[in-house]
This record gives sequence, C-alpha cells and structure tokens, in this order.
Amino acid sequence: MKLRPYKSSDLESVAHLFTASVHGLAIGHYDASQRAAWAPQPPDLSEWNERLNGLHTVVAENDDNELAGFLSYAMNGYIGLLYVSPRYPRRGVASLLYREIESTLLLAGVEVLFTEASVMARPFFHR
Repeated sequence: MKLRPYKSSDLESVAHLFTASVHGLAIGHYDASQRAAWAPQPPDLSEWNERLNGLHTVVAENDDNELAGFLSYAMNGYIGLLYVSPRYPRRGVASLLYREIESTLLLAGVEVLFTEASVMARPFFHR
C-alpha cells in the first residue's frame, strides 16, 4: 500500500469510494434510509469538490493504483474524512493513513487531533 497526496483527478474515485464505503461497511450500524441520506447515489461531484477544497487529503493506493482509502484533515488537527474501500476492511489502511497525517501534524506543532466520528468509526479513534 502506498500513500500520496490527493490530486484533483482523484475526485470521482474518492467520491465513489466514500459512497461504496458507507453503503458497504456501515450496514450493521445504519439503516438504508440513513445510509442514503449520508451518501446519496450517485455522489454529487461538485459537492465533493467543495468538501475537499480547503482540506489536505492523503490517499492510499494498492500496487495497481486502485484507491483503497483516503483521509482529509485540516492543519488545526481536525480529521474531516477517513474512509476505506469495502474491498480493504481491517487491513490497516485507516491506520496507515492516520499515522501519516498524525506525523505531519505533530511536525507542524499540532498536539491534539479531533474529529466527529460516526458510530462505526468511534472504536478506531478511541484506540
């Protein structure tokens, strides 16, 4: 798995990964109407462009350059988005992304990272 900064050409892949993640991995935590409200299909790319604008985003790719996950954050320590493809659950992708931005933010003098985690993401962030 390799990490790299988000590029504007990743927009569609990131938006679709988010939608697939919510609809594929959140089934046990949210009902269909909640998932549809959270991640409408198809994703609105202009909304996603706005959402990512102003945040720093790191993407994880497999050896075939397939997107496996992404994390978006602000330089004040706020983690806005952390999503993993349903093809890569529990394979360390989220941890890899988190450690990368944690190092970046610590070097920038940020001592506390924070987020508004979903029910299914809380155990990850409480570690």
